[in-house]
Amino acid sequence: MKLASIRLIAQDIRAVVAFYEKVTLRTAEWPAPVFAEIVTPAGTLAIGSAETVRLFKEGTLRPGANQTAVIEFQVDDLQAEYDRLKDQVDVVLEPKMMSWGNITAQFRDPEGNLVALYTPVTEEAKRRFASR
Repeated sequence: MKLASIRLIAQDIRAVVAFYEKVTLRTAEWPAPVFAEIVTPAGTLAIGSAETVRLFKEGTLRPGANQTAVIEFQVDDLQAEYDRLKDQVDVVLEPKMMSWGNITAQFRDPEGNLVALYTPVTEEAKRRFASR
């Protein structure tokens, strides 16, 4: 398991991505129109539009209300990790396929932060993560 990214949810994704591109001097990758990633040597900053909140359990994220971060870990086998953890943690979302090619499950940490485990499953998603 490795820390994969920190994700922010933005009302205006284009403005937020432009800001972080400026700060990091890196160009964002856009695997989907509602999802961008800024890859750095130390990790990835992922930015989802407010529209992506619909993909998660209702009420888990709210842009602009300090409920915008998802701490993500990439794992080799999402289902195995979910099965290992589901009875030990507060499950927010059971495994679900996302439009950008990952299958994900979500939990809350003891402080209430949203934590996700995911596995890239489409060929495009696997290619994106192969070089990291």
